Amino acid sequence: MRAEDAIIVSTDPMASVIYLDYHATTPVDPRVLEEMLPYFRERFGNAASHQHLFGWAAAEAVELARSRVASLIGADPAEIIFTSGATESINLALKGVAKAYKDRGRHLATWVTEHKATLDTVHRLEQSGCRATYLPVDHLGMIDPGQLEATLGSDTILTSLLLANNEIGVIQPVAEIGAMTRGRQILLHVDAAQAVGKIPIDVNAMKIDLLSMSGHKLYGPKGIGALYVRRRQPRVRLTPTLDGGGHERGLRSGTLNVPGIVGLGKACEIAAEEMAQEHQRVAALRDRMWSRLSSKLEGTILHGHPTRRLAGNLNISFEGVGSSELLAELPQIALSSGSACTSAHPEPSHVIRALGVSEELAKGAIRVGLGRFNTEDEIDRAGDEIIRAVKVIRNRKSVMAR
Repeated sequence: MRAEDAIIVSTDPMASVIYLDYHATTPVDPRVLEEMLPYFRERFGNAASHQHLFGWAAAEAVELARSRVASLIGADPAEIIFTSGATESINLALKGVAKAYKDRGRHLATWVTEHKATLDTVHRLEQSGCRATYLPVDHLGMIDPGQLEATLGSDTILTSLLLANNEIGVIQPVAEIGAMTRGRQILLHVDAAQAVGKIPIDVNAMKIDLLSMSGHKLYGPKGIGALYVRRRQPRVRLTPTLDGGGHERGLRSGTLNVPGIVGLGKACEIAAEEMAQEHQRVAALRDRMWSRLSSKLEGTILHGHPTRRLAGNLNISFEGVGSSELLAELPQIALSSGSACTSAHPEPSHVIRALGVSEELAKGAIRVGLGRFNTEDEIDRAGDEIIRAVKVIRNRKSVMAR
């Protein structure tokens, strides 16, 4: 047999796995990758090299990307600072404000269901003399603006809120919080890593002062993110956390990741054009999955608000089934038991526990994250596999209990 007649069979073990972990990360959209590629070789210049064509081309690409990112959230391009991702953006926002406004106050307010990037940063600030309030959520994961208002004082300088939760997908009333904080001259930072590109955001209408985002959550590359910093009414002051070179208006020194920035910009442009249609399609897939699971399995519990949630999010527990044993039964489906940033820890998710559910249900929670490249066939096959696995585990436990 000639070599050209041979059947090529993929040996990639991931080729047959159904990916349902879009909250952890997303695949790079082919259109994003295509736009990035020239900046690895042909246009590899340093954007800070102002003396020649290579540097000019890189700088031009960076500014185009800056405009695309700004356009997606209703900001001015000059208000966009490029970082390595949402975690760095959050650190720069919170630590930068705490240092710059320390003479005005040392109190910060946030919520118990925030991402660890926020919670750990606030804990660090407490060690340096700041005072923090961690507000609760209700059984659906929603915040109570009235509780925040009761905690705000003359020394409160910053409130930090997750727009769309990374585990249970709930979407918070940020505009209401923004109106409250603006009226009290308190800065509002929003962690929008899961929300940017998925739901409409207008930093002016929502009165957001700082906003963090990450490229790899919206079909861009890893290792790139951005921080929106309001320039007027009010002008937000930050103390940099990185020094050396004065890049990005002096707020984030370091050679710019031009290919990553180009990719983030393209991802934002695609999101701006396709967000509404994609939201509708992904929400239909989510509802299809939920209908399949809830109709075939008793004791299926949805965590979070039933409607105020991201289109691609389901967070579910199955009574009597632990998440680790369920995931072990599903090697051909990529799911998670919570945030990718905390999944190495065996204790139940702090987000699920904050809803007031039992420890057993919290330990059994799995996060289903659907996205751009999922199909109806994948959802049906994954749903059937989950149903099979839950029944296998329940039957096994029933036999052992006899």
